[in-house]
Amino acid sequence: MSSIRFDSSKQYYATSSLVVGYALCSSLLAVINKLAITKFNYPGLLTALQYLTSALGVWVLGKLGFLHHDPFTLEIAKKFLPAAFVFYLAIFTNTNLLRHANVDTFIVFRSLTPLLVAIADTTFRKQPCPSKFTFLSLLIILGGAIGYVVTDSGFTLTAYSWAFAYLVTITSEMVYIKHMVTNLGLNTWGFVLYNNLLSLMMAPVFWILTGEYVDVFAALGSASGNWMDSSALFAVSLSCVFGLLISFFGFAARKAISATAFTVTGVVNKFLTVAINVLIWDKHASPFGLVCLLLTIVGGILYQQSVTGAGSAPSQRDPAVSKQTDGENDDNFGDENLAKGISGKLAAV
Repeated sequence: MSSIRFDSSKQYYATSSLVVGYALCSSLLAVINKLAITKFNYPGLLTALQYLTSALGVWVLGKLGFLHHDPFTLEIAKKFLPAAFVFYLAIFTNTNLLRHANVDTFIVFRSLTPLLVAIADTTFRKQPCPSKFTFLSLLIILGGAIGYVVTDSGFTLTAYSWAFAYLVTITSEMVYIKHMVTNLGLNTWGFVLYNNLLSLMMAPVFWILTGEYVDVFAALGSASGNWMDSSALFAVSLSCVFGLLISFFGFAARKAISATAFTVTGVVNKFLTVAINVLIWDKHASPFGLVCLLLTIVGGILYQQSVTGAGSAPSQRDPAVSKQTDGENDDNFGDENLAKGISGKLAAV
């Protein structure tokens, strides 16, 4: 009997550790990535380092026997390349959004994705139109987002251009990835490996197209040579490590607890992110903007409840998959972080 109690207590603490680990990674990741891009203003190189960390981490852990991933083959890579390209664009626009806007703006636009996904599903995937309750929740999200944008004192054309680009790419990624996951049959960690390794291979192309390589080489060749100081190195390393950790904790926590408990954790994470962002620095919205932000989160919760209650919620995505890449309908923001977690971002946080 005492042995049973000991095993039960051990299981409780193990599960609690996984949930706390996921909550910390999920709530902190967007803020950490904002810090990283603020200290290290090279978005292309930053995301490449994140891709490298996640891909290498999965490969090493696979070799050590801690996880199993599908082998990397050229045939599957060719089929997966379009999905990886969309994923790269989502992460790229995400990073540039955090570069030019605050975390609150990111959360607002991320919260808008259920609205666009619902439209895309109805238009392109011939899914039924949303119920009245679902439609009401989507209107609440839209109303909160409009209120935030109208009162955003930090509004700039550049920031909101990246925000709209991110919104389009992450929505496309959500809809398209569902199709790819179903057809290719990769397991969770195989998906993570292919996503990050192929994205890492594409990174040099974007460095050239955006001209970022010029800035990097100029910084490397500058007289001071101080292109990455200790604070920047710490922030970049933290974002890479947290990106890999959220893939692990998200996957493990979803297996250890019920879908409802995981969803509640995701909701708490959203509010924690807002609270942490407000407390640590002044890069956040006005009081009214924060109210609008919370309104979009509430709308997201109602949307989640409406599709779950109707029994029509889309099947949960593997939490290590991005943004990203979703269970996105179970926890739109938390799994975006998982998505970003796959690449180190999302990520989306």
